[in-house]
Parts: sequence; structure tokens; C-alpha cells
Amino acid sequence: MSSVADGNKQAFIHWFRQSSPYIHAFRGRTFVLAFDGAAVADCNFHSLVHDIALLNSLGIRLVLVHGARPQIEQRVNQQGAQIDYVNGLRITDDIALACVKQAVGSVRVEIEAQLSMGVANSPMAGARIRVASGNYVTAQPLGVRDGVDYCHTGQVRRIDATAIQQRLDDGAIVLASPLGYSPTGETFNLTANEVATAIAVALQADKLMFLTEGDGIHDAEQRLMRELNTEQAQQLLQRQQISDDELAYLRHAVQACRRGVTRTHLIDRRIDGCLLQELFTRDGIGTLITAGQFEATRQANIDDVGGILSLIKPLEESGVLVRRSREQLELEIDHFIVVERDGTVVACAALYPYTDEQVAELACLAVHPDYRKANRGGELLAYTEKVAKARNIERMFVLTTQTAHWFQERGYAAGDIDNLPVQRKSLYNYQRRSKVFIKQLGA
Repeated sequence: MSSVADGNKQAFIHWFRQSSPYIHAFRGRTFVLAFDGAAVADCNFHSLVHDIALLNSLGIRLVLVHGARPQIEQRVNQQGAQIDYVNGLRITDDIALACVKQAVGSVRVEIEAQLSMGVANSPMAGARIRVASGNYVTAQPLGVRDGVDYCHTGQVRRIDATAIQQRLDDGAIVLASPLGYSPTGETFNLTANEVATAIAVALQADKLMFLTEGDGIHDAEQRLMRELNTEQAQQLLQRQQISDDELAYLRHAVQACRRGVTRTHLIDRRIDGCLLQELFTRDGIGTLITAGQFEATRQANIDDVGGILSLIKPLEESGVLVRRSREQLELEIDHFIVVERDGTVVACAALYPYTDEQVAELACLAVHPDYRKANRGGELLAYTEKVAKARNIERMFVLTTQTAHWFQERGYAAGDIDNLPVQRKSLYNYQRRSKVFIKQLGA
């Protein structure tokens, strides 16, 4: 029993240490979180509220945008009315608009009540969260399209970003509803996702997060796609090989990222702790859409020294790699190539050329244990070989004690010490007895 408890403690310690960079990075950042009325009606909504309160306590500036579709449909059915949809948009007549107002008001009150809890011995104890609602969204009617009058269904015209920023500066959580108001005093029914996207763009938010009824975007084999840049996402939209719900979320994600939002996340709301798992673990649990690269292979710089040291330390301790001091690594940093994933170095390799002999040594190839099954080592090796060929290097060699088969599987053949460049041969460590493997680089 104690061993299980010790294992749980160690897992918690590991997670907390891994999450600390994100806690630091997110403080003072602005996140827009959108969720449907189904999330509010869920019996586990209080758990989501607790996590929202935790994000607020960590200094994250939060804008919540809620939907109310099931609540609206329930009220319309009670009225004996019918909801008509054309091109995926609800036609909001007078009866439907009255139901929308009732449902949205009810959902907003429920969210405010949940965020106001301060029950002792609960995650909300002492939270004292301020919630600010308001007429932040100016809307206009969709009007008549293709002969269809959408009545009180509207679209976002303008966001009062200044008012929202003021509430956030005061430390409040801003709560926005899927309603918009016109300068003439009319009320329009909007979609929560459109409102959330417009607010995120107006605020130039750091993150736009959609809590969905699925776990993200899937490829043709129904595998979850963890990261997409806007170009990849646009290709999926053009092929239309994903579900209608995924298409709708992806359109908003691409729009947001192309208009200045740093990242958009699609997260399965049904998973307990979905926000915490997505935000405070390196790989998250959903699909991330970003305008830039989430993972990149590049030339190392002096700021990467700490990350490289952390990566190679376990391998040095086990004898796989030769020990390098920080001073040595700083002097040789220009020889290193790194794979950076969300600000963390997850793989590295060093290339030491002997230009006169058109040969280079591959050294210090290391991949973080969490990423060794995704062929990052092989991809980094291929990238390093490409760099070497661009420098007119004809042969690559590696000295290894424990990874001989791995290199042989990638085209490296056994050699001997006499095959090494003269300068490197003079530095060979006979006590370590590393084996030499050589690869002829093709044209």
C-alpha cells in the first residue's frame, strides 16, 4: 500500500515540476474559453468551474463565452414551437427570441452562481471571484439570404474590447453570452463560437479554447491530430474529410489564428480536468491550432544550454554520453542542433566538421524519453546529415558504446580508429572503448 502511495506522490511531484514553466508563462495572459450549454447542464460542471477558478487564481485573465443550445431547444419545445435551421443557422423568430433570452439568462445566472461558491473544504473555498457581464457585443442582423429571412439571428459587428480589458484589469472574470445588441436597441441571437472568436481577435488573446463534445480533429485513420498550423488546417477544410462539427470549430480556429490569436485549442470537455491537462502538460489532450510552429528543428543558441544540459544529464549518468560541463557546452553551442517543442528542448545533436578531410562527427544525439517512440531521433539524424551535406561533408562518423544497432539500422557501417580524422584520433578515449561507425553521405 505504501509503495502505491509513494508512486502517487512521485507522479504528483513530477507533474507539478513539469507544469511549473506553464504556470509562470501563463500569468497575466488572456485566455478566451468557449463552451456550450450542454457543459453547464452536465452534472460535472462544478468540476469545470473549480478548474476555471484555479486558472483565475494563477493570474490568468479569463473571458468565458457560454452557449445555450439545449436550454433554448427545451424552452422552444415547451412553447410547442419549432426550430428551423437553414445552412446550419437557426431562424430566430419572435417566439424563438423570447426563448433565447430566457435560456441565456438562466444559463448566465447558473454560471455566476457556480463561480460565486465559497463552500468550506471545497476547491472553491476562499476563491472570491468577481464575474463581470455586460453588453460587450454589438450585432447586426443576418437579414434575408437566398430568400430566407433569418429574423432575429445576427452576426457580430463589433466587440467593446476596451470595456472587457477594463474588467480584466480589475481582476474579474468576464462572462459573455451568445447575444448581441444593435445601436437601435434590438437583440440578436448569435453563436457562442462566433462571439468567442470575435472577442479573442479583438483582445489579441494568447489562447482561444473551445470545449467540444469530441476530443479534437482526426485524420483519415481517425487518429487524433495533436498539432496543426493554419496551412495544414486550411487543407483539411478544403478537403472536407472531417465531421461537420470539426469543420465548424476548425474554421473558427483558422480565422482566429490568422487574425492575431496565438493559439487555439479544441478540448474534449467530457474529460475530467480537461483544461488542466491541456494547459499544464507539454502535449495536452486535444488539438492545437497555431499560426506558427509548435515544434521546430533549428540551430541551437546560448539560451538552449540549460535545456540541453537537462536533456543529456540522465544519459551522461548512465554512461551513454560523454560528460560535458556547462562551460564546454557554451563554447560548443554553435555545433548543436535542437528540436524545440513548445519552448522545451526535447532532442539535440552536435555536428563537429573536419572540413579539410570532408568528414564530420555526429555527437551527443539525445531525445527526451517521452518522445522516443515518434522517430524524432531518426528525423534529427536525417536533418543533421542534410546540414552536413550542405557543408560539403562526404562522410559522417559516430563514436558509441551502447547504440551501435540503432546507427547500423540507419546506414552506418562499422569502422575502426584508423578511419577517424587525425585530430579526432588523437583525442580518442581508449578507456571508454567506443565503437566507430561511418556513413557515406550520398549526393
